[in-house]
Amino acid sequence: MSYQGFMSRVPKEEQDLYDMKTAAAEFYRVNGVPQLIERALNELFFHRPEDLHGYLANYFTNLCAPPRISRLKGREVYDARGQLSIEAEVFCIVCNKEKSMSSAAVSSHFGPNETSLVWKAKSQERADHVMTAAQWINGPLNNMLKGQNPRDQSDVDHILSNFFMARFLEEEDIQKKKEEESRSPSEAELVLSSPRSAQTKKKKSVDKGKKSITVEKPFPPAEPPEPVLPGSSAIGSVSLAVAKTAAKIQAIPLYQYIAALKNRKAPAQFHIPVPLVTLLSCGKTSPGKLRLLKEVILIPKAGQRVKQIITMTLELQKEMMRIVNTSTKAGATQAMLCASGALAVVYERPEQPLDLITEAWTNSGLALGAEIHLALNCAAPELVDCSKGKYEVATGVLKSPDELVDMYQSLVSKYPAVVALIDPFRREDIDQWEKLSNMIGDSCSLLSDITFKSKAPPLPGVRGHILKHIHDTTVSDLICIVSEHQGSVMMGAACSEPCNDDSLSDIAVGLGLDYVKLGGLSGAERMTKYNRLIYIEEELAQQGILVSEEKHPPPLLTDKPREQSATAESTV
Repeated sequence: MSYQGFMSRVPKEEQDLYDMKTAAAEFYRVNGVPQLIERALNELFFHRPEDLHGYLANYFTNLCAPPRISRLKGREVYDARGQLSIEAEVFCIVCNKEKSMSSAAVSSHFGPNETSLVWKAKSQERADHVMTAAQWINGPLNNMLKGQNPRDQSDVDHILSNFFMARFLEEEDIQKKKEEESRSPSEAELVLSSPRSAQTKKKKSVDKGKKSITVEKPFPPAEPPEPVLPGSSAIGSVSLAVAKTAAKIQAIPLYQYIAALKNRKAPAQFHIPVPLVTLLSCGKTSPGKLRLLKEVILIPKAGQRVKQIITMTLELQKEMMRIVNTSTKAGATQAMLCASGALAVVYERPEQPLDLITEAWTNSGLALGAEIHLALNCAAPELVDCSKGKYEVATGVLKSPDELVDMYQSLVSKYPAVVALIDPFRREDIDQWEKLSNMIGDSCSLLSDITFKSKAPPLPGVRGHILKHIHDTTVSDLICIVSEHQGSVMMGAACSEPCNDDSLSDIAVGLGLDYVKLGGLSGAERMTKYNRLIYIEEELAQQGILVSEEKHPPPLLTDKPREQSATAESTV
């Protein structure tokens, strides 16, 4: 009897079963399943683990296809100040199942410095930015990154940057058209006539100068602020979330993943950035008349463990509060905690907070300038009164750029423990940057915030740079910027971050930074990062790959400024 004849006599159910077994055997043969099972059983027998099923599960998990991004989810969350922020969540297909891998959020440009008069408008603007960011993540970015390998960080960041640039150019064209449509003939005449009026004013000032000994140099106009595209925080959030996903897939810490990206391979050793701790806040949002010192920052001695630094700083803060609360000196009142997590005290002159720290440190039995040094975050660009061409260093007290140079020189001379000034001027006051550097450069470093000006020409005399992870800055961007500015300080805008996000500490360690600024020692959003830094330090020490910087301290405290290089700027 022929095969066809025999099969025609077999019941249909048996025939279907036979065909299925034949197809299954072929499927297993083509995919090498018997060989895989045989190897797995051989390994199982060789190792004879206590948990048989767990061993087999791990064995076959290692043979799974690489996870791919299945979708993104953007959601509105509230940051540590109760303000809206955007959070990006990454989902991947892992072992044929969709899993939530990680989420991340980066800071926005909306800080805590808005006054009550503009708070409502800023809140609405912030809400619009967050809503746009959520739309980007849930819409176009979700479609673009679907199917991408999360471990291809450069490819992911390239897609994100290209998307952002396209949106930026679109917005730029829209704004140009609006300006052209709104410009009237009378405004055009005004623009044409303005140079002549400026020349007239200049001539008058020169004529007046003939009657005096010197002529005050004109106040340089402010550079236009960097435009912030609504939704830009989606780019940085997605990039960081993808990096955290890749680290999780590889079962390595985020700092190790970022270090491998930066160095093209995992480094054999790591060092912990020296944490700069904010002690006092005497800026615009602090009580009292003093506005110049936005932050007085403690720079601990290199080589100390993070726990030691925190313990020492907390003791210093307790002594400072005791002095302030029992002081009868004019201008001193009870201390309070401000948004940066530091003490805010009512002061009128910049010498007062420095005197307080000096007294507290002396009472602790240690000498300021030996165990610790100080940095002053002047945040001078926030104090400019362009109409008067001066800086309002205290309420009603205005200083010209040259007068500010003299003030800084006096402070550094009187308080030698001050070894760094952050943003002492606007970027436009180039002559004053150079003048101040020539005066105090041997004993005090000048630092500039390059968050929005990472590709701007270097300022004269600047020895270090401040970098913040905000907006559209991707992980690849951070690596690129730090590579160009070796040793940049990573400065987190902690007031705009979720309370449970500690990625900044991993980023600082992974990038190999010499310093990291996490704010004051209060508030969950800051202490989470300090705790993470402690954990990383302990983990590296246990593995025997922690390098102490005690013998090779970071370059912020060098005696002389570094030479400028044609290929790379000298930096902290």
